[in-house]
Amino acid sequence: SYFGDKSSCVENTSTWNLTSCSSVRGLNSTCIGKTPLSSSRSVCRSHTPLMGYSVTSSSAVSAHTVGSVIVAVVEGRGLARGEVGMASIDLKNPEVVLSQFADNTTYAKVITKLRILTPLEIIMSNTACDAGNTTKLFSLITEHFKNVAFTTVQRKYFNETKGLEYIEQLCASEFSTVFMEVQSKYYCLAAAAALLKYVEFIQNSVYAPKSLKVRFQGSEKTAMIDSSSAQNLELVVNNRDSRNGHTLCGVLNYTKTPGGSRRLRSNILEPLVDAETINTRLDCVQELLQDEGLFFGLQAVISKFLDTEQLLSVLVQIPKQDTVKSAESKITNLIYLKHTLELVEPLKAALRSCNTPLLKAYYNSLEDTRFGIILEKITTVINDDTRYTKGCLSMRTQKCYAVKPNINEFLDIARRTYTEIVDDIAGMITQLAEKYNLPMKTSFSSARGFFIQMNVDCSTLPNGQLPSEFTKITKMKNTYSFTSADLIKMNERCQESLREIYHMTYLIVCKLLNEIYEHIHCLYKLSDIVSMLDMLLSFAHACTLSDYVRPEFTDTLAIKQGWHPILEKIAMEKPVSNNTYLTEGNNFVIITGPNMSGKSTYLKQIALCQIMAQIGSYVPAEYCSFRIAEQIFTRIGMDDDIETNASTFMKEMKEITYIIQNANDKSLIIIDELGRGTSAEEGIGICYAACEYLLNLKAFTLFATHFLELCHIDALYPNVENYHFEVQHVRSSAGNKEKIAYTYTLSKGYTEEKNYGLKAAEVSSLPSSVILDAKEITNHIAKQILHRQKSTPEMMKQRAVYHLAMRLVQTARNSRLDPDSLRIYLKGLKKKYEASCPAPGQNDEQ
Repeated sequence: SYFGDKSSCVENTSTWNLTSCSSVRGLNSTCIGKTPLSSSRSVCRSHTPLMGYSVTSSSAVSAHTVGSVIVAVVEGRGLARGEVGMASIDLKNPEVVLSQFADNTTYAKVITKLRILTPLEIIMSNTACDAGNTTKLFSLITEHFKNVAFTTVQRKYFNETKGLEYIEQLCASEFSTVFMEVQSKYYCLAAAAALLKYVEFIQNSVYAPKSLKVRFQGSEKTAMIDSSSAQNLELVVNNRDSRNGHTLCGVLNYTKTPGGSRRLRSNILEPLVDAETINTRLDCVQELLQDEGLFFGLQAVISKFLDTEQLLSVLVQIPKQDTVKSAESKITNLIYLKHTLELVEPLKAALRSCNTPLLKAYYNSLEDTRFGIILEKITTVINDDTRYTKGCLSMRTQKCYAVKPNINEFLDIARRTYTEIVDDIAGMITQLAEKYNLPMKTSFSSARGFFIQMNVDCSTLPNGQLPSEFTKITKMKNTYSFTSADLIKMNERCQESLREIYHMTYLIVCKLLNEIYEHIHCLYKLSDIVSMLDMLLSFAHACTLSDYVRPEFTDTLAIKQGWHPILEKIAMEKPVSNNTYLTEGNNFVIITGPNMSGKSTYLKQIALCQIMAQIGSYVPAEYCSFRIAEQIFTRIGMDDDIETNASTFMKEMKEITYIIQNANDKSLIIIDELGRGTSAEEGIGICYAACEYLLNLKAFTLFATHFLELCHIDALYPNVENYHFEVQHVRSSAGNKEKIAYTYTLSKGYTEEKNYGLKAAEVSSLPSSVILDAKEITNHIAKQILHRQKSTPEMMKQRAVYHLAMRLVQTARNSRLDPDSLRIYLKGLKKKYEASCPAPGQNDEQ
């Protein structure tokens, strides 16, 4: 039968023995941490909206405010501790994502992955959270996800054999290669078993056989950005106001569909690390920018798509009980499916003339005959002019008359009855309007059904009141809404006849869906194509609003006149742009400059540009080349954390420890001040030691500091470069007061500014006596410790040789110059080398 053999898919729900602390009301989850039991379960009771869903453009961040992902996490025991299996399913998107990886004792990967998923609920085994014997992983997850509902499930449900069975049973044939990947990955299979069993229980429905997309996602195909870095860089949430769109996602999000918006968000949090894939995307963006017709043609079609993933999710779930609500939902979704499939041809037409490999591949995917087969099957039963419309009454009419006439006689009779009732209602309201001589009109809302509405000034009514036969009167300004006893009765008759119509339509729709199921997998491909095209169109759109440039990928990080993308959106004008240059030979940059001179903005700008390049977007610069970063670390911000009892200094130490433990040669590290929460001597000591440790890596590091003593580390390490932000001193016209003017321009060397902290204090309204006192004490201390390191001629010579060697290696690797230009460039290098050597002429032609 269409419903399949329920008993084989789902065991009796009473087998769900949850932990002893579960509530008696079936599956009321045990909520660990601070989530009150009632709220936790009430969130989860009806996860999937059965009725239609919002189709507004999801450029608003609100698309992500409601979580719909459920995750099961399980960790190996004994020797396998640290091996973690995860399985997640989005209730609005029928895709199971499995992952298994080895993590270190900080469980950074698990926490990062969970942050990206933003789960509604996390399922773990009861053995991981037994009171008095909780695992470190469980403690860390509950600490990081205080507002997420936790459910503990008996360990026996984490069963890898059952997991593999589930996947064999539910995985669409299209994605069956996943078996090869996961057969020996016991932990993610165990997590999948518990997850799918649990979802079937709470949803009170089973997934149709061979209907789910299942994929395995290792942790090596994307760059890792830890959650505090994502927060510091304001990738998806603005730190001052979470509803504010001033984030990287906000800058790039011109998507037209919820799927495109979700894809953009997950790409920003997990950028790609494969240069070939990135360049394929960039080729598409380039074509969209060059071919205006293609851009607008595609955008017009894409914006008509509904949330394809959520539509699929509802289609592949078979409810265990038939209710009016589930019947109506299935009919609505069949109309949405028809609407979606009718867009395949226009989408193909828009892609027909494209040239880039990826767009051509998408065009070929749309050639799939199954789209036509499904649409043909639908149109044999459903009226051609039935389509998705806005407005609850028009949609209700579409659902009533969805099925063609003469397929079911009883359905035709029920529909005639319904039409008669609706006509009677309209006639009755017209009569009432004539009887009382009032401008009444028929209105409809899904909550009230049909009711009467009129616009009239209160003074024109007899005694300022409506006639007594009208009830449930509400008034907004001059609009009255009301009903009458007869109208309420007619509404009830209307609902009854609707229920009959829906029931009969549902039976026909179920039969139709049963025939469609075997072909439905092509919709996964379609939703994938739509969300990807939507994201690429969004990148192209962002480029048209600002002068972004296509990035290159080499072994060098070189940005010519780059600027901060979010700052540009806030300021509504182009910010001051700056250059950046890091290579293997100059992989450590120390940045100094007065307070408010632009150091933090500059550091964030580099990380944001790196992420933009790695997701396939153009970058705000005149020219840019990037080395692909496998990890992006940041240490920014000066907050203490009361919740975890961490002072400013402890928080800094935790963050730098995390970087030191996890960084590798392919990382990008950004540190905005370190060691400020303790005494100056210790702060400098910690900074120096941390720098020396990071200097042993080939990671690209940018380090902003106020400790000028740190700048002299370049005497010992030739791969360190010093830069500073310039400021100018302007005398005010009124008196002899000197003001600082910020240029926000980066220059070589370290800052020559003296006592800029005192100057900043002067601008604030600190009493002048305190400032004079501070100046005196500062000068006194400065005299005592002014023993600066000076570079010896020998050191300067070694440094010059090192820089020459690095430039030559880089030229050999990356040069695209013709012989004559190369000769000129090499002569220039020689001159530079001679100029930087202290004593030319002595054996320096080597």
